[in-house]
Amino acid sequence: MKVEVWSDIVCPWCYIGKRRLENALAGFEHAGEVEVEWRSFQLDPEYPRGAGRPVYSHLAEKTGGSVEQVRAMTDRVKALAAEEGLAYDFERSIVVNTFDAHRLTHLAKAHGLGGQLHERLMRANLIEGERVDDADTLVRLAEEVGVPAAEAHRVLAGDEYAKDVEADIREAHLLGANGVPFFVLDRKYGVAGAQPVEAFETALRTAYQAA
Repeated sequence: MKVEVWSDIVCPWCYIGKRRLENALAGFEHAGEVEVEWRSFQLDPEYPRGAGRPVYSHLAEKTGGSVEQVRAMTDRVKALAAEEGLAYDFERSIVVNTFDAHRLTHLAKAHGLGGQLHERLMRANLIEGERVDDADTLVRLAEEVGVPAAEAHRVLAGDEYAKDVEADIREAHLLGANGVPFFVLDRKYGVAGAQPVEAFETALRTAYQAA
């Protein structure tokens, strides 16, 4: 059985959804027969490449609210993340264009490390305050999970895997996803958003029985 997950690296709900899926799989008796594949998506594809802004300032401008209002709004997300063992640090998180980071996840996928790099990049951005559009940072993070540094440098210096990222995003829209996280089980069942663990458990059982 295959679970495809469309997700963006800077998306706090995506990381929460990732943990909830993993928790559901941990209690699923057929988890060994489930393949999870991470797909690319950009929440804000128009965000300028090379630009970076603190998340509170970015959200305040986007919503028209104050930084204090945004901080209060994101406290709920932080609390939900904490329940999943994720210590979000929005004070340090930087909003960036994630296209190059996603290109690198496709290189990692070619090495069988797509899930590992997706996890590492999310942690870097949402918890550690790293800029996941900086080439040297991306190479270092990729190398940490086993992606050869020379290959990562080569990919980031050109446009390799750009079409793969674009194809993932296009496919998500064709499947009806306007946001992420978006989970598709065996191309038959969809779970939109960071649903409770129970919802993933039900979806896994349903898809497995159908398969």
